[in-house]
Amino acid sequence: MSTTHVTRSTVMSRPSDGMARAGGADPRQWLILATICAAALMIVLDTTVMNLALPSAQHALGFTNADRQWIVTAYSLSFGSLLLFCGRLADLIGRKVTFLAGLAGFAAASAVGGASVSFTMLVTARACQGVFAALLAPSALSLLTTTFTDPKERGKAFGVYGAVAASGSGLGLLMGGALTSYASWRWCMYINLVFAGIAITGGALLLGRQPKTPGARLDVPGVAAVSGGMFCLVYGFSNAATHSWHAASTWGFLTAGVALLIVFAAWQFRAAHPLLPPRVILDRNRGGAYLTMLITGAGIFGIFLFLIYYMQLTLGYSPVKSGVVLLPMVAVIGVMANVGNIVLMPRLGPKPLLIAGMLCNAAGMAWLTRIGVHSGYASALLGPVIVTGIGMGLIFSFAANTGTFGVAPRDAGIASASVNTGQQLGGSIGTALLNTIAASATTSYLASHLHGRPAPQLAQLALIHG
Repeated sequence: MSTTHVTRSTVMSRPSDGMARAGGADPRQWLILATICAAALMIVLDTTVMNLALPSAQHALGFTNADRQWIVTAYSLSFGSLLLFCGRLADLIGRKVTFLAGLAGFAAASAVGGASVSFTMLVTARACQGVFAALLAPSALSLLTTTFTDPKERGKAFGVYGAVAASGSGLGLLMGGALTSYASWRWCMYINLVFAGIAITGGALLLGRQPKTPGARLDVPGVAAVSGGMFCLVYGFSNAATHSWHAASTWGFLTAGVALLIVFAAWQFRAAHPLLPPRVILDRNRGGAYLTMLITGAGIFGIFLFLIYYMQLTLGYSPVKSGVVLLPMVAVIGVMANVGNIVLMPRLGPKPLLIAGMLCNAAGMAWLTRIGVHSGYASALLGPVIVTGIGMGLIFSFAANTGTFGVAPRDAGIASASVNTGQQLGGSIGTALLNTIAASATTSYLASHLHGRPAPQLAQLALIHG
């Protein structure tokens, strides 16, 4: 990747809310950053906050192991499927409107989820959270992009945002554990009302009027193709968990998903007002940022889901202890995101951060394959989560900044949505695919080791194998 995109000192764009730059930075911009970070933290928390609550929610509502993935997948599926549409919508009708509407809708869906009395009600609420998160996330990141245009201030702002975005998943695990242990799993939903209230107040008071993109229209065929394609892919992977890889429905959905995404890509070069303009994604650095988030999302979501179940079901950790165990990773992510954006990115460019981050993530995951029934925290978990935290911090600092750099103001929303789309689509596919692989591996291990070991020990070994 070329490093010129993130090292040059030219100003990217003029802020859309009319902040004057001639006389220096508007002091409100740091309050706007705090508001945006509160919204971003709420969104990212909900990708993992329910992971620690899943065993408790599963016991309370009585759903199966095969169904449990949908508590996670329903959120990320609706989120990822609608991000490009909602990103363009933010450009068309104004980012302040979509930002506040997303916050209000997310809070309402969270309240319904907390009051759930059935699996169906909880999954529906999670899916609605994803819909409003898709409206909120690109609005938040594009507001950040158009508010901070000075290169030095932009680096600091994206360092803070990257730390929040990257560590939010870990904080979600900690918060989920504490709420589940000392209150109820339902408070993993209700807590969003606090974040939403803070962000709505800040957004209403601080954000100026956001301009619409003049003369633009919504690419309806593009919306239908990309949303349908993403849904079919994730549903196809999830279907394999209950109907096997050989089922016609599994391959039917996967084939339809690939076909629809190919149609979408071809249509974007012909559409008069493309949903995802080729000029945004064909930039070498931005395209690399989106692909990186796709790959990272698939792997990281798998770590959070399976590591939590391992700690609680095999090692016997309480939900709050499981969250505390991951605190070192949260701290390392925050530090590395700021170091990456403020110190390393201006000097080295994006390529070294990408390579180092991906290698650290791969090393951390490989290290985690050494876990066993009687593994200790210091010997088997501490090292891998720290190494993974370093990788995540570097990757998030690289992707959030590079994925939105150099775009025209009219494309800020769709570029921001593309960063989030990579993460959420990767998370959806990764969770569904890895859950399917784990379930198959566990079943296979049990079938081939039925004799010679006590049943409880065999079950633990099978789970670890999976």
